[in-house]
This record gives sequence, structure tokens and C-alpha cells, in this order.
Amino acid sequence: MSRAFVRESDGDDPGDVPERPISPHPNYVRPRGLALLKAEAARLADEQGALKAAGESLDAHARLAAVARDLRYVNARIASAIVVGAAVGTTDEVRFGARVKVADEDGVVRAFTLVGEDEADAAANLVSWVAPLARAVLGARVGDDVILHRPAGDTPLTVVGIEAVEDGGDIG
Repeated sequence: MSRAFVRESDGDDPGDVPERPISPHPNYVRPRGLALLKAEAARLADEQGALKAAGESLDAHARLAAVARDLRYVNARIASAIVVGAAVGTTDEVRFGARVKVADEDGVVRAFTLVGEDEADAAANLVSWVAPLARAVLGARVGDDVILHRPAGDTPLTVVGIEAVEDGGDIG
């Protein structure tokens, strides 16, 4: 038979969505981060059910594939979660979950909290524990000088504050 009459997949099937990559790092999460993952899984499951009930339009089929993929990712992250509670009173060195204040060479102070990868949000000053900034300060103590390695060049920082963060698992 001629190959001209055999349909081969060209990757244009709207159901073909690439899997979301899973981080190779341990999946440390705060209780709040785990609550956010569980809320996202519930939202995705609801959306998946609604799309299945909606019918078989091409748009619904493509969205259903994307939602199913995202649900697999979130469920995998929940299954691999290592919950790290608040280290109340342990402000002697920077650890996962701590709120850290650093000063740059000009004395500008920035504060951020070290969180799990899925909870990171730059706009809310929540920095993933595997980000370069977090790696620079992990284990440091108040007064320690650290170097933030960036593509634009190394930036010296001084740790000027460490606070334990209460995290009761709420989403709000």
C-alpha cells in the first residue's frame, strides 16, 4: 500500500499536550503550600468534570487534555510533598520557611520568604528554596555576607534579619 494514503500523527492533535516537568529536587512544602496544591487539584478535578459533561467540541477536547495533564502534575506534587512546619523560635540561621531580610551594597533592604517551588510567587516575595537567591542565603546567619550568583554578575548581600514564619496551612 502506498504511504500517501496512511495518516500519520503530525502532532497537531489538540489532545497532544506535553507533560509538565517534575522538579528533580525534594518537594518541600509549607502547610500553606500543600493546602494550595490540594485546592488546585480540587479546582482542576471540577473543571475536568465540567468539560467532560460539556461535550466533544474541539476546544473542549484540547482544554480537557490540558486540564488532565495539569491534574496529573498537581497530584504528583501532592504525593511527593514533604511538609515542613514553621520553625518557631529558630531564627539563628536561614532555613526553609524563614522570612529573610538582606541588604545590598547600597543598603537597600529586601525581605522574602523561602517556600516550596509550587508556592513561589515573586510578586508576593515568596522565593523558591531552590532559586539562586535562596541558595545564596540558606544556612547563613544575621550579619553573614553572601554572594548571589546571577547571569548579570555576582551581587554581594548581607543577611540583616531572619524571622520564623507562622504557617497554619490557610490559603488566604
